[in-house]
Amino acid sequence: MYLFLDVDGTIINYRGETPISARAGLLEAQKNGHQLIVCTGCSECEILGRNIGVDFDGIIGGNGCYVRMHDTVILHKPLTLQQCTHFVDWCQKRHLAFRLECNDGMYVSEDYAEKSQKARMKYVHGNAVGKPVSNTLAQWMKMGALYRTDVNKTAFVLNSYQDYLDAKEEFRDLIVDTWGGKGELALFGAVRSAGVDKKTSIALLMEQMHIDKSECIAFGDGVVDIPMFEACGMSVAMGNANDGVQRSATYVTGDVDEDGLYQALRHFGLIGCEKNEEA
Repeated sequence: MYLFLDVDGTIINYRGETPISARAGLLEAQKNGHQLIVCTGCSECEILGRNIGVDFDGIIGGNGCYVRMHDTVILHKPLTLQQCTHFVDWCQKRHLAFRLECNDGMYVSEDYAEKSQKARMKYVHGNAVGKPVSNTLAQWMKMGALYRTDVNKTAFVLNSYQDYLDAKEEFRDLIVDTWGGKGELALFGAVRSAGVDKKTSIALLMEQMHIDKSECIAFGDGVVDIPMFEACGMSVAMGNANDGVQRSATYVTGDVDEDGLYQALRHFGLIGCEKNEEA
């Protein structure tokens, strides 16, 4: 089987931690011959830097604009230089902190670390009060040229929901959406190339690899994962997903922090019934 896996809220929790059971289950599934492909909004640098402890067989990054299976890049559709320049200039004019997500790192505005702190806290805790969070992106953040041709996706901190609405109007040639971790709050805006998403990129990979839909299972927790569910023969919504996402899946498992991924792998017979607590 080919397993298409979202990262945040599915493999790892919103604090950036990989549950022991999730790592153990993925390693066992891979050992049993199943192919593991992450399908996420993250770029390659983030995926490799998350310390998940699994050598994935493939990556679909940037919510579909980058597709790699083993060592073969099947698709890469970054922003054009003109589109990137337009985005950077627009954010700077509005004093919005932003980052440019590339496979080799994240190129950020000078004020990004400071201005994103509140949004990153809500990403982890939702609207509940919680401790300040460390800048887990620091290892990938780079200061450098902001007018680029290798940007998979952008993210910008929303000062208000109006920033998102204005971005949709400004960037009509691109896909503009929001994301926000726990509770799917509108904390960040995001801009990426039009014409690709998780569904289209999974379909392309399936075509290139001669894979039938019935051989594919999607795992996710967010609205952005629903197209991924549609692309695969079976789908799993995490227990921390909202009701709409859960209704869109063929199976609902437990919360990411309650062995949800492991339970789903076992439900579909991808792994055995004994959980390896030593992994």
